[in-house]
Amino acid sequence: MNDLVIHNARLYPMSHNCERSTANQIAILNGKINEISDKGKTGLLPAKEYYDAEGACLLPGLVDCHTHIVFSGDRSHEHTMRITGASYADIHAAGGGIHASVKAVSAVSVDELIRQSLPRIQNLQSEGVTTIEIKSGYGLNLENEIKMLRAIRKINKLLALNVVSTFLGAHTIPKELTEQEYLNDVITNMLPNIAAEDLADAVDIFNEHIAFSNESMQKLFTAAKKYNLKTRVHAEQLSNQRAAAFASELGALSADHLEYLEEHGAKAMAKNKTIAVLLPSAFYFLQETKKPPIDLLRKHKVAMAVATDTNPGTAPIPSILTALHLSVHLFNLSPEEALMGITLNAAKALGLDSHCGSLEIGKQADMTLWDIPNPDFLCYQLGGIYPKNVWFKGNARSN
Repeated sequence: MNDLVIHNARLYPMSHNCERSTANQIAILNGKINEISDKGKTGLLPAKEYYDAEGACLLPGLVDCHTHIVFSGDRSHEHTMRITGASYADIHAAGGGIHASVKAVSAVSVDELIRQSLPRIQNLQSEGVTTIEIKSGYGLNLENEIKMLRAIRKINKLLALNVVSTFLGAHTIPKELTEQEYLNDVITNMLPNIAAEDLADAVDIFNEHIAFSNESMQKLFTAAKKYNLKTRVHAEQLSNQRAAAFASELGALSADHLEYLEEHGAKAMAKNKTIAVLLPSAFYFLQETKKPPIDLLRKHKVAMAVATDTNPGTAPIPSILTALHLSVHLFNLSPEEALMGITLNAAKALGLDSHCGSLEIGKQADMTLWDIPNPDFLCYQLGGIYPKNVWFKGNARSN
């Protein structure tokens, strides 16, 4: 017998597109989806417990596949500097940027880092997020990268969430070291220690003319694979380094940002099934003007995901629904592209699409119920929308 049956629902499985299913009930057993059917044809499925959705929209739990949401302090003063005309170089010279967050993280404990980060993560939960990726990268040395990753692992135990931990030691280069000196420390010192504690599921690298090269990415990815860690890349955000194409050929799950992506990169991503992760909140916050080449991604059938990029410097916006809205209004995604971008395609970007991201038999029972006319409404209204109910592994989560 099933543990729970949700019935009288308008089901939108998000397994291939955003179309409504002909089914209207879904059964949960041992935290997974066990049956999906039309109650009119099969009758009410047997269960220990029933939930009447009263005609509301049932969607998968939402997936935020790119965040830097664990950090200490804030960089609001940089925002004031930026909107009054300061450049990135000005902010950097004043002690801002990533290095400011590195300093803040170094000054706090694991528990304090968690305490400061939980409200941001819980805001995402309140909007229906049941899977989140969280990167390190504000440590830049073994002690503080491990501190961040331990905090991420603890958050996974504290909250009803799937939490993917990503080691982003290659976020920027410490001022006192060269690129190769620091990369060597990341590969020979940090990675083995992180792997020994099982603190990461993936590695990421910021590939850019002001950060790391393609050669460094290849070295890092080669080392990461020895520890069975998945790989991802920050690519083509500020310039075209052909990083997305190269990362795709190296087996990266995703290439993220992509404002300067060109056709060669899009073709490579399509060939290797690398997901394009779009980050419209950062684009908005930084008042950028060069958009990712959406038409190229469509032309070559590159699957697109959408994420918040929540971080203290360029996207202090812990709201997946805001990112969804901005992806439609700033990047001109269709509602279907945007909605697939925070469900199945976002799960693909994390290598979790066999586990979550859609309502399919055998997948984890992560579900959100919405009192809205249709899923497109989530792209339409900005603010004031919350799910009526959320289930994580089949258990109702208070919202």
